[in-house]
Amino acid sequence: MSVKHPVVAITGSSGAGTTSVTRTFQEIFRREGINAAIVEGDSFHRFDRNEMKLAMAEAEQNRNVRFSHFGEEANLLKELETLFRDYGETGVGTVRRYLHDDAEAKPYGQPPGTFTPWEELTPGSDLLFYEGLHGAAVTSTVDVAQYTDLLVGVVPIINLEWIQKVIRDKTQRGYSSEAVIDTILRRMPDYVTYICPQFSRTYVNFQRVPTVDTSNPFTARTIPTADESFVVIRFADPKVIDFPYLLSMLHDSFMSRPNCIVVPGGKMELAMQLIFTPLILRLMDKRPKRSR
Repeated sequence: MSVKHPVVAITGSSGAGTTSVTRTFQEIFRREGINAAIVEGDSFHRFDRNEMKLAMAEAEQNRNVRFSHFGEEANLLKELETLFRDYGETGVGTVRRYLHDDAEAKPYGQPPGTFTPWEELTPGSDLLFYEGLHGAAVTSTVDVAQYTDLLVGVVPIINLEWIQKVIRDKTQRGYSSEAVIDTILRRMPDYVTYICPQFSRTYVNFQRVPTVDTSNPFTARTIPTADESFVVIRFADPKVIDFPYLLSMLHDSFMSRPNCIVVPGGKMELAMQLIFTPLILRLMDKRPKRSR
């Protein structure tokens, strides 16, 4: 079956490392001359920064202890599903940007923490590339995953994810340890309900596993480095993966199961290049000639 307009989605919780994966894909797009429409998951949050603070305060007043960015209440999942569906069918769709900081906000004349107006994607892109929390989300009313052509999960083990969040929020955002722990606990029900199930729908998962002690993530002073980690790569359909080639190209890698290869953490980017370049080119080749 031909793919009219491919949709590629990288999904993982905040602090999981999806941004570095995005850089790897952008390098593939540049090298292969692919014009990708890039969409950030933050742009499909329901509330801007100030609105989210108010919504959080209201949730606390109503004793809703599980309200978070991970959940359906705080996100426009229906709009995300519509974007994926429309882009797959027509090559366009409606998007906006979330302006994280002053540098991103300045060209728009808006304060940081706000959204740009909704607008149509520029026609003529080769594929849609999404990176965010909900690329494979499925709820009782929404099925985002059904409109994707390549789903990738980025999932550090939970203690490592917490270490990354604790250190980032304390050093970059000035949060106290107690505030970060409160956020983790509040998000946990939505993490279990909305985030975890996505990784059973992905085509490939990348899970970073540290080889140093992370027993108490809330007292860690440094984030384990790539060289202090392995990456477990799981494939939903291992029959189409050339494992002997990957093993020969990725020194010190090994198979742990018929559908899993384990690679040194420092070779994660190379592994992604080797795995995703042929998958992306295959998607491009499946498109009807008239849509190019």
